[in-house]
Formats: sequence, C-alpha cells, structure tokens
Amino acid sequence: MTTTYQYGANVHAGGIRQHYLRYALNSGGGKAAGQPLVLIPGITSPAITWGFVAERLGRQFDTYVLDVRGRGLSSTGPELAYDTDTCADDVIAFIDALGLKNVILAGHSMGARFALRAMSRGARNVEKLVLIDPPVSGPGRREYPSKLPWYVDSIRDCTRGAGIDTMRQYCPTWSDDQLRLRAEWLHTCFEPAIVQTFEEFHTVDIHQDFPQVSVPTLLMCAGKGGVIQDEDKEEFRGLLPSIRITTAAQAGHMIPWDDFEGFFAAFEDFLGPTL
Repeated sequence: MTTTYQYGANVHAGGIRQHYLRYALNSGGGKAAGQPLVLIPGITSPAITWGFVAERLGRQFDTYVLDVRGRGLSSTGPELAYDTDTCADDVIAFIDALGLKNVILAGHSMGARFALRAMSRGARNVEKLVLIDPPVSGPGRREYPSKLPWYVDSIRDCTRGAGIDTMRQYCPTWSDDQLRLRAEWLHTCFEPAIVQTFEEFHTVDIHQDFPQVSVPTLLMCAGKGGVIQDEDKEEFRGLLPSIRITTAAQAGHMIPWDDFEGFFAAFEDFLGPTL
C-alpha cells in the first residue's frame, strides 16, 4: 500500500525547535486530506517510533507526530526546562505555529498527560481529546508501575551502542523491526529530561485538569497494562462526566505494539471514520 508519510520538518514554537513527522493522503493540489490530528508520544518514544501507527492514521487524518523536547530531533540539552507545564505549553505553541484548526489532540502515556495539561492551560482550536493510558500516579496516589532504571539503563545502553538483542531484554515481546528502531533512536532521549518526567508522574497530579476540559474526550485504557484501574475510571467519570472510556483488552501499556488492530478498534467511532 502507498505510504501516507509526507515529510519530516521543524518549526520554531514555544521558544524551541520542534521536530515533527507528517502523515496524510493527498487531496489534490499538493494539499493533505483529513482533519488535523496531533499525536504526542510517551516518555521515551521519539516520533519515528510511532510511524507504524501514524501510517494508518494518515489514511483518514492529516497526522502530525511530535518529538517532545529532549527526545528525537527536537531541541534538547541541559539549558532547557522539561517540566509538565512547559511541555504542555509546547503542544499549544506547536498547534498555533502551524495554524491548525479543529484539531484532534491525542497523547500516549506521558503525551496524554501533556495533552490534558495543554487543554487546562488554554489550548485553542482543539475539537477532540484522546488520552491513551496516561499515568495516574501523583501525590498521595499509588506509584506508576514501571520503574525508572528500566528507562535510564536502556538509554545508557543505546548511548554506548546497542542492537536488537540488547533491546529485547527490555521489550521481549516486540518485533525485530520495533527493537531495531528503538535501538537506533533511544539515545536521542536526554536522560535528565526522562528522569524529570518520570519524577513528575509522581509529583504532578493531572486529575485537577479533567474538570477544565470542555471538548469530547476519549480515555483509552490498556487491559493488561496495570496503569489505569477500575477505581481510576470511576474517579475520572466523577471529574469529567462526559468522558468516554474504552479498553484495549489484550494489550499492555504500549497498546499498538501489543495489539495493533486492538488499538484502532478501541477508538470505536469516537473519531468518526473507522480506523
């Protein structure tokens, strides 16, 4: 099948260089077809690692996958801030800089937290919000089930130079192609940024942001991920009664890696077109 990949590019937004990948079908005249969809990946997932998902999304949507600061080809380094509010503001600035309208804003894990915080901090031109298995840890709450050394050790391995056999120790169920891509790109994740993000999973509570969301919102949970439990779903319904909650029953936290078709099925009809 013809690829939906259009190009990779950079935009100056939020005071930094933000790199992104664009996937879409052409509608003629060099224009991309479909409603804009902005996807914010997780804590150690450069944009390119979501390419296999964006290829499918690009059949229906004008899809933009962002390299969050400190990851991939976006600005990085010790001089930058990596806190939740700053990264959420990057999302707002990205949408504004590209002049996107009627956006579907989607995020996975860390990216879902940033997307949600962006909404509470005044993101404009967002029509729908998709939160994919966001960490719900925070002050006084249970810990996030993954542990920091899993991230830090794998980054250090890739910084020294690692292949798929090394990556398989961390992600034993992934395909060789997925492991090869992770081995190639994980070194671009700036370790202090990753550490701060992980720490803020536990020190920053996103629950306060839900009541401030005024657009249709989908929460997609991983049935085998252990991140979102039944009591969390009930709390979310109390905070945002209109929220729609679905589950990819056969998947762990990395939903499309674990169950590719189940991931798209879990959107149900929320986005309109069948994925």
